[in-house]
Amino acid sequence: MEVELFVPCFIDQLFPQTGFQTQRLLEKAGCTVFYNPAQTCCGQPACNAGFWAESKAVAEKFIRDYSGERPVIAPSGSCVGFVRNTLEKVLEESPLRGEYRGLRHQVYELSEFLVDVLGYDDFGASLPLRATYHDSCGALRECGIKQAPRKLLSKVKGLELVEMADVETCCGFGGTFAVKFEPISTGMADQKLANAEATQAEVIISTDLSCLMHLQGYASRQQQPIRMLHLAEVLTSGW
Repeated sequence: MEVELFVPCFIDQLFPQTGFQTQRLLEKAGCTVFYNPAQTCCGQPACNAGFWAESKAVAEKFIRDYSGERPVIAPSGSCVGFVRNTLEKVLEESPLRGEYRGLRHQVYELSEFLVDVLGYDDFGASLPLRATYHDSCGALRECGIKQAPRKLLSKVKGLELVEMADVETCCGFGGTFAVKFEPISTGMADQKLANAEATQAEVIISTDLSCLMHLQGYASRQQQPIRMLHLAEVLTSGW
Protein backbone atom coordinates (compact mmCIF):
# COMPACT_ATOMS: atom_id res chain seq x y z
CA MET A 1 0.00 0.00 0.00
CA GLU A 2 1.21 3.52 -0.77
CA VAL A 3 0.99 5.94 2.16
CA GLU A 4 1.98 9.51 3.01
CA LEU A 5 4.02 10.19 6.15
CA PHE A 6 3.03 13.31 8.09
CA VAL A 7 5.63 14.31 10.68
CA PRO A 8 4.11 16.90 13.07
CA CYS A 9 6.11 20.10 13.50
CA PHE A 10 7.27 19.50 17.08
CA ILE A 11 8.40 15.98 16.22
CA ASP A 12 10.30 17.34 13.22
CA GLN A 13 12.03 19.94 15.38
CA LEU A 14 12.53 18.11 18.68
CA PHE A 15 12.17 14.35 18.13
CA PRO A 16 13.07 13.65 14.48
CA GLN A 17 14.04 10.07 15.27
CA THR A 18 10.35 9.27 15.77
CA GLY A 19 9.64 10.25 12.18
CA PHE A 20 12.33 7.88 10.92
CA GLN A 21 11.11 5.10 13.21
CA THR A 22 7.57 5.56 11.89
CA GLN A 23 8.83 5.27 8.33
CA ARG A 24 10.68 2.05 9.16
CA LEU A 25 7.60 0.53 10.78
CA LEU A 26 5.38 1.35 7.82
CA GLU A 27 7.91 -0.08 5.39
CA LYS A 28 8.28 -3.27 7.46
CA ALA A 29 4.49 -3.60 7.36
CA GLY A 30 4.69 -3.60 3.56
CA CYS A 31 3.95 0.04 2.75
CA THR A 32 5.65 2.28 0.23
CA VAL A 33 6.15 5.52 2.13
CA PHE A 34 6.03 8.94 0.50
CA TYR A 35 7.25 12.04 2.32
CA ASN A 36 6.33 15.52 1.13
CA PRO A 37 9.30 17.77 2.06
CA ALA A 38 7.06 20.85 1.79
CA GLN A 39 4.90 19.75 4.74
CA THR A 40 4.88 21.87 7.87
CA CYS A 41 2.01 21.72 10.40
CA CYS A 42 -1.68 20.82 10.66
CA GLY A 43 -2.56 24.14 12.34
CA GLN A 44 -3.22 22.86 15.85
CA PRO A 45 -0.79 25.08 17.84
CA ALA A 46 -2.18 28.31 16.39
CA CYS A 47 -5.76 27.15 16.88
CA ASN A 48 -5.18 26.16 20.51
CA ALA A 49 -3.66 29.57 21.17
CA GLY A 50 -6.72 31.31 19.70
CA PHE A 51 -5.15 32.40 16.40
CA TRP A 52 -7.81 30.95 14.13
CA ALA A 53 -6.92 32.95 11.02
CA GLU A 54 -3.32 31.77 11.21
CA SER A 55 -4.50 28.23 11.93
CA LYS A 56 -6.75 28.33 8.87
CA ALA A 57 -3.86 29.40 6.63
CA VAL A 58 -1.65 26.58 7.89
CA ALA A 59 -4.50 24.06 7.68
CA GLU A 60 -5.19 24.99 4.06
CA LYS A 61 -1.55 24.33 3.26
CA PHE A 62 -1.85 20.96 5.01
CA ILE A 63 -4.79 20.07 2.77
CA ARG A 64 -2.87 21.08 -0.36
CA ASP A 65 0.14 19.07 0.80
CA TYR A 66 -1.99 15.92 1.04
CA SER A 67 -4.43 16.35 -1.82
CA GLY A 68 -3.94 12.83 -3.21
CA GLU A 69 -5.74 9.61 -2.39
CA ARG A 70 -3.06 7.95 -0.27
CA PRO A 71 -3.68 7.44 3.49
CA VAL A 72 -1.82 9.97 5.63
CA ILE A 73 -0.09 8.43 8.68
CA ALA A 74 1.18 10.42 11.67
CA PRO A 75 2.90 9.33 14.91
CA SER A 76 0.63 11.64 16.91
CA GLY A 77 -2.90 11.03 18.15
CA SER A 78 -3.14 14.72 19.04
CA CYS A 79 -2.57 15.98 15.49
CA VAL A 80 -4.77 13.30 13.95
CA GLY A 81 -7.55 14.13 16.40
CA PHE A 82 -7.26 17.81 15.53
CA VAL A 83 -7.47 17.14 11.80
CA ARG A 84 -10.45 14.81 12.15
CA ASN A 85 -12.49 16.98 14.49
CA THR A 86 -11.49 20.62 14.99
CA LEU A 87 -10.50 21.54 11.42
CA GLU A 88 -14.16 21.33 10.39
CA LYS A 89 -14.78 24.51 12.41
CA VAL A 90 -11.50 26.23 11.50
CA LEU A 91 -12.22 25.78 7.78
CA GLU A 92 -15.85 26.85 7.98
CA GLU A 93 -15.36 29.70 5.49
CA SER A 94 -12.57 28.09 3.48
CA PRO A 95 -12.90 27.23 -0.22
CA LEU A 96 -11.01 24.02 0.63
CA ARG A 97 -13.67 22.75 3.01
CA GLY A 98 -14.84 20.16 0.48
CA GLU A 99 -11.30 18.84 0.01
CA TYR A 100 -10.92 18.68 3.77
CA ARG A 101 -13.99 16.50 4.17
CA GLY A 102 -12.50 14.05 1.73
CA LEU A 103 -9.12 14.09 3.46
CA ARG A 104 -10.23 13.80 7.08
CA HIS A 105 -11.12 10.11 6.66
CA GLN A 106 -7.70 9.34 5.16
CA VAL A 107 -5.67 10.55 8.16
CA TYR A 108 -4.61 7.91 10.68
CA GLU A 109 -2.57 7.67 13.86
CA LEU A 110 0.24 5.14 13.48
CA SER A 111 -1.00 2.39 15.81
CA GLU A 112 -4.59 2.38 14.53
CA PHE A 113 -3.38 2.21 10.93
CA LEU A 114 -1.02 -0.69 11.62
CA VAL A 115 -3.55 -2.72 13.58
CA ASP A 116 -6.98 -1.71 12.29
CA VAL A 117 -6.18 -1.09 8.61
CA LEU A 118 -3.16 -3.28 7.83
CA GLY A 119 -3.79 -5.95 10.47
CA TYR A 120 -0.06 -5.95 11.28
CA ASP A 121 0.86 -6.13 14.97
CA ASP A 122 4.15 -8.03 15.40
CA PHE A 123 7.34 -6.23 14.38
CA GLY A 124 9.76 -8.59 16.10
CA ALA A 125 10.72 -5.93 18.63
CA SER A 126 12.50 -6.78 21.86
CA LEU A 127 12.64 -4.59 24.97
CA PRO A 128 13.15 -6.38 28.31
CA LEU A 129 11.76 -3.97 30.88
CA ARG A 130 8.65 -3.11 32.90
CA ALA A 131 6.46 -0.39 31.38
CA THR A 132 3.13 1.33 31.76
CA TYR A 133 1.02 3.02 29.08
CA HIS A 134 -0.44 6.53 29.00
CA ASP A 135 -3.64 7.13 26.99
CA SER A 136 -3.24 10.59 25.52
CA CYS A 137 -6.37 12.73 25.32
CA GLY A 138 -5.93 13.20 21.56
CA ALA A 139 -5.65 9.51 20.80
CA LEU A 140 -8.27 8.28 23.27
CA ARG A 141 -10.93 10.98 23.28
CA GLU A 142 -10.62 12.41 19.79
CA CYS A 143 -9.69 9.25 17.85
CA GLY A 144 -11.13 6.48 20.03
CA ILE A 145 -7.77 4.68 20.14
CA LYS A 146 -7.44 2.31 23.10
CA GLN A 147 -6.58 -1.26 22.15
CA ALA A 148 -4.36 -0.85 19.08
CA PRO A 149 -1.21 0.36 20.89
CA ARG A 150 -1.65 -2.24 23.62
CA LYS A 151 -1.99 -5.00 21.04
CA LEU A 152 1.26 -3.89 19.42
CA LEU A 153 3.04 -3.72 22.78
CA SER A 154 1.80 -7.18 23.75
CA LYS A 155 3.95 -8.61 20.95
CA VAL A 156 7.19 -6.94 22.10
CA LYS A 157 9.45 -9.65 23.53
CA GLY A 158 10.48 -9.10 27.14
CA LEU A 159 8.18 -6.12 27.68
CA GLU A 160 6.03 -6.35 30.80
CA LEU A 161 3.13 -3.90 30.46
CA VAL A 162 1.37 -2.95 33.70
CA GLU A 163 -1.68 -0.67 33.71
CA MET A 164 -1.52 2.32 36.04
CA ALA A 165 -4.43 3.73 38.07
CA ASP A 166 -6.52 6.43 36.36
CA VAL A 167 -4.81 5.59 33.08
CA GLU A 168 -7.26 7.68 31.04
CA THR A 169 -6.68 10.86 33.09
CA CYS A 170 -4.95 13.76 31.30
CA CYS A 171 -1.25 14.31 31.97
CA GLY A 172 -1.72 18.08 32.17
CA PHE A 173 0.01 19.20 28.99
CA GLY A 174 -2.79 20.43 26.72
CA GLY A 175 -0.57 22.69 24.63
CA THR A 176 -0.84 26.26 25.91
CA PHE A 177 -2.77 24.96 28.95
CA ALA A 178 0.57 23.98 30.50
CA VAL A 179 1.75 27.58 30.14
CA LYS A 180 -1.42 29.44 31.08
CA PHE A 181 -2.33 27.19 33.99
CA GLU A 182 1.06 25.96 35.16
CA PRO A 183 0.08 25.04 38.76
CA ILE A 184 -2.82 22.87 37.56
CA SER A 185 -0.71 21.35 34.78
CA THR A 186 2.09 20.55 37.22
CA GLY A 187 -0.33 18.93 39.66
CA MET A 188 -1.75 16.74 36.92
CA ALA A 189 1.74 15.68 35.82
CA ASP A 190 2.62 14.85 39.43
CA GLN A 191 -0.48 12.68 39.77
CA LYS A 192 0.22 10.88 36.50
CA LEU A 193 3.83 10.14 37.47
CA ALA A 194 2.78 8.97 40.93
CA ASN A 195 0.36 6.49 39.37
CA ALA A 196 3.02 5.34 36.92
CA GLU A 197 5.65 4.87 39.60
CA ALA A 198 3.21 2.87 41.72
CA THR A 199 3.38 0.18 39.01
CA GLN A 200 7.19 0.07 39.44
CA ALA A 201 7.49 0.74 35.72
CA GLU A 202 10.81 1.85 34.30
CA VAL A 203 9.23 3.69 31.38
CA ILE A 204 5.96 5.32 30.30
CA ILE A 205 4.90 4.63 26.71
CA SER A 206 2.43 6.68 24.65
CA THR A 207 1.44 7.57 21.10
CA ASP A 208 2.00 11.28 21.79
CA LEU A 209 5.36 12.92 22.29
CA SER A 210 3.68 16.11 23.49
CA CYS A 211 2.49 14.24 26.59
CA LEU A 212 5.80 12.46 26.97
CA MET A 213 7.77 15.69 26.65
CA HIS A 214 5.65 17.26 29.39
CA LEU A 215 6.02 14.28 31.71
CA GLN A 216 9.74 13.89 31.05
CA GLY A 217 10.32 17.54 31.86
CA TYR A 218 8.49 17.24 35.17
CA ALA A 219 10.19 13.94 36.04
CA SER A 220 13.61 15.43 35.33
CA ARG A 221 12.93 18.45 37.52
CA GLN A 222 11.86 16.13 40.33
CA GLN A 223 14.89 13.91 39.70
CA GLN A 224 12.66 10.91 39.12
CA PRO A 225 14.36 8.10 37.15
CA ILE A 226 11.37 7.00 35.05
CA ARG A 227 11.82 7.47 31.28
CA MET A 228 9.40 8.20 28.42
CA LEU A 229 9.27 6.29 25.13
CA HIS A 230 7.14 6.85 22.06
CA LEU A 231 5.39 3.74 20.76
CA ALA A 232 7.43 3.85 17.53
CA GLU A 233 10.69 3.67 19.48
CA VAL A 234 9.48 0.64 21.39
CA LEU A 235 8.33 -1.16 18.23
CA THR A 236 11.71 -0.68 16.56
CA SER A 237 13.73 -1.77 19.60
CA GLY A 238 16.05 -4.71 19.08
CA TRP A 239 16.17 -4.42 15.29
